Amino acid sequence: MIETVALVHEYGARRALDGVSLAVRRGEIFGLLGPNGGGKTTLFRILCTLLRPTAGRALVLGHDTVEEAAAVRKGIGVVFQSPSLDRKLTAFENLYYQGQIHGFSFRETKARAREMLQRVGLSDRAGDRVEKLSGGMRRRVELAKGMLHRPQMLLLDEPSTGLDPLGRRDLWTYLTEIRHREGVTSLLTTHLMEEAERCDRVAILDRGRLVALGTPAELVAQVGGDVLTLDAREPERLAAEIGARFGLEAKVLEGRLRLEQAAGHELIPRLVQAFPGRIDAVRLGRPTLEDVFIRRTGHRFWSDDEGGARGP
Repeated sequence: MIETVALVHEYGARRALDGVSLAVRRGEIFGLLGPNGGGKTTLFRILCTLLRPTAGRALVLGHDTVEEAAAVRKGIGVVFQSPSLDRKLTAFENLYYQGQIHGFSFRETKARAREMLQRVGLSDRAGDRVEKLSGGMRRRVELAKGMLHRPQMLLLDEPSTGLDPLGRRDLWTYLTEIRHREGVTSLLTTHLMEEAERCDRVAILDRGRLVALGTPAELVAQVGGDVLTLDAREPERLAAEIGARFGLEAKVLEGRLRLEQAAGHELIPRLVQAFPGRIDAVRLGRPTLEDVFIRRTGHRFWSDDEGGARGP
């Protein structure tokens, strides 16, 4: 459904994508996970035909995104992170005018708009102005708009933006339904770990490079064991001493020590006993996709959206 080959995109001297190659299979819910500056939004825009790659090639539904952009657009539905609805129009009117853009007849446009609003549970709000709808309802109208022409592929940029937990649950219910009912493949960008963990497969991007690709379970299994995080007054010194005494690799990230160890709970009392008074706190947890990111990149995952300043 999607294939990128050695994809490169540069903004002047900055390389936003650096040789990204990946493939999305039919019927998947595929996640692009990345921090600020990771490259996920740039890749998303290339797949939507909004950007031309500097080098490499991107195919969507078998069509080149540059040479056959019109064919790509016919087969995809797009839900952007930024609102694309006219707030002064009703939910139905927003869908109606979208249908006109696609060249549908008056009768077909009305039928499809009503069908899509019913699917997203907004039939009773069809006549309400968008400005009167909640954030979750507006997101559902965006989904209905993106699916109006019944695309084979749905591209969603940070789809959970503005949604409460109930709205996020409804979003995933809808993505699952259209996959089973219509065979729609979905690709979404996200900076939320819990959202990425619900995808069939995930591509993790950092600073323009693909650093990991696989199912969430496969990626987490690569970390192995438990993850220990230690607070200490002299983390660098303690890390070196832990390595010398126990033969373990301890990394210092943002002033804290991090270790990966099978049966981590058994290691805690040994560390505390070996370094009395030097460990202020210990946290034990199962590995997550963030731990995969740290292992592959050597630094923590940043939650800002692409284009903003880096921060914790």
